[in-house]
Amino acid sequence: MHCQTLVLGAGIVGVSTALHLQARGRQVILIDRNAPGSGTSHGNAGLIERSSVIPYAFPRQWGALLRYGLNRQPDVRYNLLHLPKAASWLMRYWHQSAPARLAGAAADMLPLVQRSVVEHDALVHAAGLEGLIQAKGWIEVYRDPWLFEQAKAELKGLARYGLQYEILERGQLQAREHALGSTAVGGIHWLDPKTVTNPGALTRGYAALFTQRGGQFLHGDARSLRQVAGHWQVDSQRGPITAHEVVACLGPQSRALYQQLGYRIPLGIKRGYHMHYGTRDGGKLLHSICDTQGGYVLAPMAQGVRLTTGIEFAASDAPGNEIQLQRCEALARKLFPALGERLDDKPWLGRRPCLPDMRPVIGPAHRHPGLWFNFGHAHHGLTLGPVSGRLVAELVTGEPPFTDPAPYSAARFD
Repeated sequence: MHCQTLVLGAGIVGVSTALHLQARGRQVILIDRNAPGSGTSHGNAGLIERSSVIPYAFPRQWGALLRYGLNRQPDVRYNLLHLPKAASWLMRYWHQSAPARLAGAAADMLPLVQRSVVEHDALVHAAGLEGLIQAKGWIEVYRDPWLFEQAKAELKGLARYGLQYEILERGQLQAREHALGSTAVGGIHWLDPKTVTNPGALTRGYAALFTQRGGQFLHGDARSLRQVAGHWQVDSQRGPITAHEVVACLGPQSRALYQQLGYRIPLGIKRGYHMHYGTRDGGKLLHSICDTQGGYVLAPMAQGVRLTTGIEFAASDAPGNEIQLQRCEALARKLFPALGERLDDKPWLGRRPCLPDMRPVIGPAHRHPGLWFNFGHAHHGLTLGPVSGRLVAELVTGEPPFTDPAPYSAARFD
């Protein structure tokens, strides 16, 4: 088989990339060893996070570092045996989180974040998936009065971004979310983001739109990628497929591909879990809410109320560990007393692909003509899938890009 462009990886980033290339006239085959949307795209918190203009940074206050060092916090947990392997990456992350460097990362990410909702809206409309999207924003909930006051003061620094939000004092928060418990002292309701009631179904819906428009999805092994007579070739269920160009959108599995080609990109993995719950006593969760101290999100999903945890630093292939989920669940039951019984047989474990400078890799593999990268979106793969798919498609086809792609170049790590 032969095509113009192969897209490796059928998560939200890969499917969106395939759609944008297809819309620009490319004949595209989408390859994944699993069904579309079955990886990290399936298990996230369902936020299209237009308000997340400041990347998630490594804490730099000594008090915070001490608390996390004790490994008892609900939002971040680490496997002690994994720390020596992760130490170099964590140091780079800490270095890049200094105020000036974090401001630079925020400036570089802003063009992507600003277009995140618009690019999703276009695909949602084309695929007829409006029933999966809610335009109610999400609520940042505080249990500590001092932290709530601090958060309100920090809103002044975000004024230049033009974000829409409402400050909710205790009574106002209770009026907006009737079933919250007394531990919540206030919140900030971010109005620009949209939420998804089934992220996996959204990705599968985008993949269905891709095939309806004439694209092909095939099962295959991205690790088999090789150059043959000036073209790229990968093994699939239909045999070898040859293409002029390849876009690798492999998320947390990207390392296996780029390392064999000689690239030294410092990709790290932040693991996370989710579990679905029923509700009791007639309680309903009307908005997605984030417990800022607990680092978890509760979101009303088609499958029930989904609790998504924060960060676990452990080997990517290590068995799951319920400690973090148990800590978050205990807090969630106080914050949202209507949280009922678990609905899943076991917690879902996902892997977020992260770069220490808090920017993804989007653009050409500079030592291999015809090979392109689109991975490393950290906590915002769902948010940035369509907009980064557009950017890489513009670069592949020679169309003027909507923003300067230089900050996302793989060459920055050389």
